[in-house]
Amino acid sequence: MPQIIPIKSLKETSTISDKCHESDEPIFITKNGYGDMVIMSMEVYEATLNKLKLYKEIELSESQISSGKTKDARESLNSMREKYGI
Repeated sequence: MPQIIPIKSLKETSTISDKCHESDEPIFITKNGYGDMVIMSMEVYEATLNKLKLYKEIELSESQISSGKTKDARESLNSMREKYGI
């Protein structure tokens, strides 16, 4: 369940930091009753970025498969073995 706190609570930086590190989800900040900002720990931020990168790579792979831009797996592995001496 997402945490939602008012912007005036940001004065309590240590408490907010603890909340960020206790949760695997972002904390939503409201201003005058409306959504204003989102904060999260660095770990959650980096994990989110990594997921986005993975999703982009999957999307690229799927588009390459759809357009017929594929390679034979055995040929690719043999090429990598030759290139890197594996």
